[in-house]
Amino acid sequence: MIKNGKIFLPPPGDGSDFKEIFKRLAAAGAGRPLGKDGFPAGPWTPELLAEAISQIDSNRLGVDLRTVQLWFQENEKGISTANIRWLARVFGCDDPVATSEWQMALSAAQSRLSAKRREWKRAGSSVSQENPDTALAATFDDDTASPAELKRDNDAKGPRRRFSLARKSEAFFSHGSPLNLPASVFAGVTALGFLSYITGIHSVTYGRADGVVKQVGFLWTANWTFVFMVFLPLFFAFVTELVTFWKDESRPKLVAQGDKMESDDAWARSVEASSYSYWAVFLICVLFAGLFQWIGVCLIPLMQGGGNYATDWGSLAIVRPEVISVPEAVVFTGLAYLYMCLCFYLFFVGLILLYTVIHDLWRIGEAASNRPEVDQHELNEATLRVMRGIFRCTVLGVLIAVVMKVQSAYLTSRGENIVAWLVGDMSSAFYGRNDVSAGISYRRPTHYSSLLIAVSTCVVFLYGSIRLGVERRFCMPLWRMSAIVALLVAGYLLIDAFAGFSILVGIGVLLAIYSLFDPGFGRWRASELGNDQSVS
Repeated sequence: MIKNGKIFLPPPGDGSDFKEIFKRLAAAGAGRPLGKDGFPAGPWTPELLAEAISQIDSNRLGVDLRTVQLWFQENEKGISTANIRWLARVFGCDDPVATSEWQMALSAAQSRLSAKRREWKRAGSSVSQENPDTALAATFDDDTASPAELKRDNDAKGPRRRFSLARKSEAFFSHGSPLNLPASVFAGVTALGFLSYITGIHSVTYGRADGVVKQVGFLWTANWTFVFMVFLPLFFAFVTELVTFWKDESRPKLVAQGDKMESDDAWARSVEASSYSYWAVFLICVLFAGLFQWIGVCLIPLMQGGGNYATDWGSLAIVRPEVISVPEAVVFTGLAYLYMCLCFYLFFVGLILLYTVIHDLWRIGEAASNRPEVDQHELNEATLRVMRGIFRCTVLGVLIAVVMKVQSAYLTSRGENIVAWLVGDMSSAFYGRNDVSAGISYRRPTHYSSLLIAVSTCVVFLYGSIRLGVERRFCMPLWRMSAIVALLVAGYLLIDAFAGFSILVGIGVLLAIYSLFDPGFGRWRASELGNDQSVS
């Protein structure tokens, strides 16, 4: 029978289970378009069927090839409720009446397979002590492969997946304890702090050519203490919390009716789609921000005895050789820059993952209009929580950029230490003095690095605001968050631009820190989401 230019077979109605029905229809090529000669194009293969399901317009998430392969194999695996809908569309040849009939037939066939599986489980429980692998295999749900099956597939076909930098990087945020990554970053800078004590550069001053005595000790450096001890661990903690919430809790509820495996496969595809971004960021952070910057800023000046860069703890061996020798400085700065470039690679990985969560949630929200089973209240709550997490991460990212630029500006100023310099700038706004900012002109690569961090962070926030905030009608919360981010960015751009800039920066930092605890400056009412409940 031909329907819509495709081969159509009516539901059998003979009491067959899902495996039996699927085997017959796949062999007959039911739902496949006719060939150019008007004859059947052949049977279904897992690849062809997965592609056909993924090309259905209303199926924004597609289906994993591994899931379809399980339908073809001789096993006890059935089909999930979500995939019954798409398979019925294929077998029904996109005809509404035929699709409805096939959906009922497939649901009944799956129920019969489930009944057979329960009988098989009861029979298998009596021999589970003798054959534990059999009992284990019986515990897995539809569309899910048991470990034994996965092992057989890997043994027969080799490793199923090649190395993926995207998946390995994502695993830092989604696997294991949420404390692992922040604790590792904190431990790394703590180790560098101990090494600075051992080498004697933890608190050191030097006399500049213009007579200013500056504090350049490692522990006085704001962009190493505050960034790596406070802001970056907090950023990783918030990203980890948001990614695990979305991947393990919210996403399965919205897209697969609790089918965790199918949701994880779709999330893995979303992560893998940005694989080029991960490699680009890795090369930039490790080669340019790490190796090349260390060679240009530290190694060459140490070897040649100077350079057009402001003296800090990394180049202290040039002006204070009695404190630290050149070989010691080379080793210490090499370790510090290696640690820094890896940390900032993970920082940008966090931004990529935040973008992935935003885009994934937006696609699901777009597809929800065609899926009445999706709980809109659940979708709104997920969007609200995601935007709160995005905002917190944005605030921390801009704070990192602010601290980096403040430290860079201090090194070229006339301040004796960074605290005295900021206090002097505040007082100069009231007494009209501007001698604190009158420094020496040096190359300041940290200004450029901090700008990249600020821009990248704000782009992610802007993307989330457009995709989620505007479309989900979070008007008041979004304006509050945007105002805080704008104030922080303004303070960042105006650092060292005029006398009293530190007042604007201080106000922005205080409001930003408060907003980390209360992003909405008060309880966010669910009326802003179109609900009647209250969401804190």
